[in-house]
Amino acid sequence: MYGAQLIEALQRRAAQSGTVELGSAGKPKAAVPAQTQLEFFGVGGDRMRAAGCDTLIDSKELAVVGISEILSHLPKIWRLFHRLIREVDQRKPGLAIVIDSPAFNWRVARQMQKRGVPVIYYVCPQFWAWRQGRVRLLRKYVTRGLVIFPFEEKFYRDRGVDATFVGHPLADLQRPAVARQQYAIQHRVDAAKPWVTLMPGSRPKEVKMNLPAMLKAAASLGAAFEFLLPVAPTIDSEFLARLIGNQPAIHQVPEALPALAHSRAGIIASGTATIEAAIMGTPFVMVYRVSGLTYLLGRWRVKVPHFAMVNLIAGEQIVPELVQQDFTAENVVARLNEILPDGPVRSKMIAGLAGVKARLQGSEQEMRAADRAAEVVMGLLPPERDFCGLEP
Repeated sequence: MYGAQLIEALQRRAAQSGTVELGSAGKPKAAVPAQTQLEFFGVGGDRMRAAGCDTLIDSKELAVVGISEILSHLPKIWRLFHRLIREVDQRKPGLAIVIDSPAFNWRVARQMQKRGVPVIYYVCPQFWAWRQGRVRLLRKYVTRGLVIFPFEEKFYRDRGVDATFVGHPLADLQRPAVARQQYAIQHRVDAAKPWVTLMPGSRPKEVKMNLPAMLKAAASLGAAFEFLLPVAPTIDSEFLARLIGNQPAIHQVPEALPALAHSRAGIIASGTATIEAAIMGTPFVMVYRVSGLTYLLGRWRVKVPHFAMVNLIAGEQIVPELVQQDFTAENVVARLNEILPDGPVRSKMIAGLAGVKARLQGSEQEMRAADRAAEVVMGLLPPERDFCGLEP
């Protein structure tokens, strides 16, 4: 999503700048409409393709989570990496943007640097959370870092990375216009009952680890509630159906935001979905579980006091965190019972989430995060070269 938003913002800026001179190796320069000068290729999904990116590699092929889980996928990832670099050598882009996915992207950035291609890192890796020594990779291979959390700018600048906070892209999201009653009819949900949104993750491995306990919590809450399960683009609905089984109150829905906006609360796996819940102002319990080996190898490296991003942004615990052995159906239900009814606990959480949203928007709230990022990109883009966008 971040890559698609950035492409659209870049296209808007190019269209506003009139005509420019455009040339390529062995061909004369000519004045062409600016909106045709930017060409995008690399790694992405459906949204990137719809925005105009030639996706050589589908991002689903790189959607692996966990230290132990990635080992079996290394040969495939290595082949995809070399396919991408061969294409870079053929097209010779003037600029590369890498987005998130540090294990893949710092290697891409290194190859770009060897070829003299400036690199912008959009959504910089969360090296402040763990493996802080890897900041040296950004310092060495990245021309400019664009960060989406307010505390990240100082962290990276203090360590020699030219970083700029541009705001979080999700902070620009508007509350969906669909009315609750209309949504209920559309998805056959009982509008008279309170709804709880379940978001177990965007990768199959995450869903397998997180959804079973969520379903047990839903069963414990019982028939007084309806449960909405947004289907991530990277997840097959039949795969979810097999995990759900015959539990009748679980409704698979196509989008997260309307579900969150109309839900009384959520059970949300750690990640981007927690930011979406905060933007919608929906109280939730953050949960997460990985394999025992991944947790054992990674836990000691974590350098932050909270797992939930909203808690890190706020600098305090706004939402409860249930991680690994603490993530049980019983614990989830206990925390939900604190925030489902009206009262001081629920009100305090809603106020805290509103504060997080304000911080994510940044000081220039009249400008979208993607547009602020596009300003930086356009300033670094060589005028005589094509543009390359890479989003694993």
